[in-house]
Amino acid sequence: MTERPIPTKIYHITHVENIASIVESGGLLSDAKMIEEGGPEVPVGMNEIKARRLERPVKCHPPDKVGEYVPFFFCPRSIMLYIFHMDNHPGLTYHGGQRPIVHLEFDVDDLIASADEADVRWAFTNANAAAHYARFSSSIGDFGMIDWEAIPDHNFSGPRVKEAKQSEFLVKDVVPWELVERIGVYSNSYKERTIEALEGAEHRPEVVVQRGWYF
Repeated sequence: MTERPIPTKIYHITHVENIASIVESGGLLSDAKMIEEGGPEVPVGMNEIKARRLERPVKCHPPDKVGEYVPFFFCPRSIMLYIFHMDNHPGLTYHGGQRPIVHLEFDVDDLIASADEADVRWAFTNANAAAHYARFSSSIGDFGMIDWEAIPDHNFSGPRVKEAKQSEFLVKDVVPWELVERIGVYSNSYKERTIEALEGAEHRPEVVVQRGWYF
């Protein structure tokens, strides 16, 4: 396995229609927090998996549950985005495709520093955090357990790459909006929609068309 890339960027995906409410809330909320608030404007994902995550323990922070944390992937163009793109998974409850999905890009070291300063718990995994076999850690020294060489591979048909690409970074409850560095979108039309959603926001990250982040 290779060393992690420096800087290490992480990505949270959401629907473009959720941007305004995320800004209004002051940041990204965990699924558990969003349920308390009445849910997002446009839910994306699979209800069965979200329910499982609300019960799955964060092994390095008992008794916390995965669904109480805001999730990030270590790469854009994730397997979840591919599922949205194909729109043929029986458990999928979102059917809007990949184009309206935006990537919120963060720097993992900045996020760790912010969380530590605010005494907010964080963790990461070497596989999907909902999987019973996923390893969890909250120590920077354990980043080597992630397969950094496999994560950027676009061919995820094999189990090694598939597991690595689902590695997650997790932050308890809320991630402040001002930590978003960039927003990657599918096309110019979605760039315009995203910029409109940011109107009036104090923090307005750069919005860039990143076609290579999509299928």
